[in-house]
Amino acid sequence: MKSTTLRDPIHGDVELTGEEVALIDTAEFQRLRGIKQLGTSYLVFPGATHTRFEHSIGTLHMADRMLSAMDRHAQRAPGELARIEPEQRRAIRLAALLHDVTHGPFGRNIEDQTGLLPRHDRPERFEAMLGDDTEVGRALARTGLRVEVLRILTGRPGGPPFAAQVLSDTVDADLLDYLRRDAYYTGLELRYDDRVIRHFCVDKASGRMFVDCAKAGMLREDIVSELLRVLEIRYHFSERVYYHHAKIAAGALLARMVELALRGGALTAADLQAATDQSLLDRLAAARLADPEDTARLHRFADRFRRRQLLKRVLVLPAYANAAVQEELLARFFAPGRAEERLRWEAEREAEAARVLGCDLDVVLYCPARTMQLKEARTLVRMPDGGDAIRPLSDFADRVPRLRDLEASYPRLWKAYVLTSETDLEIRRRLQELCLAALPSQCVNVLSL
Repeated sequence: MKSTTLRDPIHGDVELTGEEVALIDTAEFQRLRGIKQLGTSYLVFPGATHTRFEHSIGTLHMADRMLSAMDRHAQRAPGELARIEPEQRRAIRLAALLHDVTHGPFGRNIEDQTGLLPRHDRPERFEAMLGDDTEVGRALARTGLRVEVLRILTGRPGGPPFAAQVLSDTVDADLLDYLRRDAYYTGLELRYDDRVIRHFCVDKASGRMFVDCAKAGMLREDIVSELLRVLEIRYHFSERVYYHHAKIAAGALLARMVELALRGGALTAADLQAATDQSLLDRLAAARLADPEDTARLHRFADRFRRRQLLKRVLVLPAYANAAVQEELLARFFAPGRAEERLRWEAEREAEAARVLGCDLDVVLYCPARTMQLKEARTLVRMPDGGDAIRPLSDFADRVPRLRDLEASYPRLWKAYVLTSETDLEIRRRLQELCLAALPSQCVNVLSL
């Protein structure tokens, strides 16, 4: 099969093999054109309409650049560093291309927030998507590398560790593509230098990928600095884009709509796997549930989303002010299977507002992420004073203050919210008092209305 050159706005020309084009041309992969990379962020950053489709191709390109760097280093030190075999490169490129093929519409807004669905990257999701029942699965089978690709995507043992690391490490091909792509489409001036890509190696003895920060017995400060720059950019995106308060409000509307439809039997997990962002919104807007009140709420929220009439903040409960009660809030309201407690609390606040404030309004208790996962500790590096030892970057936090600051900063991004449909400021002030009184007494709200 002939190769193809694709022009990408981030990386320029991307070379694709015939078997990669065959995967791209399947219905399941083409669906990714309809799934925005940053979910509801386009309601905040109008240019952020890029999709999982082009990100997947960009991830393949970045994976190939990493593999080329590994090969160059192995030629320099063949006794200690491993070469990349042609079949390994083929399998890793295919896995990079398919790493997001199981993503549902609006990405993690639905998986992480409703607690009703498993994550898109669970092994069973990949095995179902890439099996014989799908067009993309059959195309993958024709490459002869389905077992190897699934091993890389699921993290199951059997292959060299570095193959999975290329796509699932702290600094990996996925991250290196989406940081540049997200910066371009949001218009934020956040960039890293290509130098960081050129220093990936594979340890021959263990088969592990690492970043070589040593040269001639001395520390390569430039490489350490660029590694930290990548991690800092990731943090800044989390702070400014991924957890922007308006994106949170849009995500809350969307997650609640999907939750209502799933609970009401108007939507299934299989429906979501086949949907795009727009087809999901259309289906939610037309859905009819058994409970007329749930149907009315669903349609009300769908109309608000379409008009960008986002919910307003009533309470903001950040981790730094609520350490004493964070675990209680998570266990009571946001743990999988605890939706009834959360929905009951919301209904009680709505009834109380009708009785005390004399108005009908919607109340949504929302947590965009149960935990702020800290991935920095997994990056493997070789430092000059560690001999030949390959160790996690976090082992050097005492020597790298910027890394220690990042490790302390991520958990502070966690927040729980109470949101409402009410626009009147005075009513929201009074609702704030009612909601805070109905939560554990240790809760600290930092939002001034």
